[in-house]
Amino acid sequence: MCLIVFANDCHPRYCLILGANRDEYRDRASEPSRFWVDYPQVLAGRDKLAGGTWLGVTGNGKFAAITNYRDPRRQLVDPPSRGGLVSAFLCDPLATPADFRLTLNRERERYDGFNLLYGYGNDLHYFTNRGGSSGPIPGGVHGLSNHLLDTGWPKLTVARARLAAIVEQANPDAEQIFEALSDPAPFADGMLPDTGVGSERERLLSPIFIAGEGYGTRSTTVLLIERSGLVTFVERTFDPAVTAPLTVRHSFRIRPAVK
Repeated sequence: MCLIVFANDCHPRYCLILGANRDEYRDRASEPSRFWVDYPQVLAGRDKLAGGTWLGVTGNGKFAAITNYRDPRRQLVDPPSRGGLVSAFLCDPLATPADFRLTLNRERERYDGFNLLYGYGNDLHYFTNRGGSSGPIPGGVHGLSNHLLDTGWPKLTVARARLAAIVEQANPDAEQIFEALSDPAPFADGMLPDTGVGSERERLLSPIFIAGEGYGTRSTTVLLIERSGLVTFVERTFDPAVTAPLTVRHSFRIRPAVK
């Protein structure tokens, strides 16, 4: 994932309202979201190269999503895939956020920079291995891109404001969130961060929705978790060679994990 905006525990009907754009190289093979055959409680896409995922939810209400922390000056030699952290949390139905934080603290130096959202719809946590503050996320509208939580990058600031306006409504609509995350307009060079990739690539990566040929927004996901336990998961996967996106939609009610 490269852009996630979410309303955490600040809407009377929903404990979590989330929209996310996954940006990736177009030749990196992946599967659209579905319930996994080997872990039937997990609903997520899958990276065919490393087997992990970028965002997912489970039948007992666990959620996790990851973004890379962009810093080419601090890269490891042959590190494990960061998507394995998401799948590790989702595939263990009994691991609590507290349990998993211990795992993250133990394993953090093995990975290139990452930001992880994990927990439940009503108990969301943040962890980064790049020096930011980790822990439970307070209520409100938040955003995550390729830096620390709520960093004021232009696309994140705009996307958060758009979601905040949507959340003011009594019945937020998934279609509004898709529209808020579909903007391909780049931002002015003077507004962009310097993450060490050069001005041309900063410009390419600046839009909310990246429409590049070799690298771009591969999918958008909207996740709505109601306080009643009803989950709505909608994903659109984009292929420049196909006019209409592939849409995956699931709706289910959270059930307790079997101990």
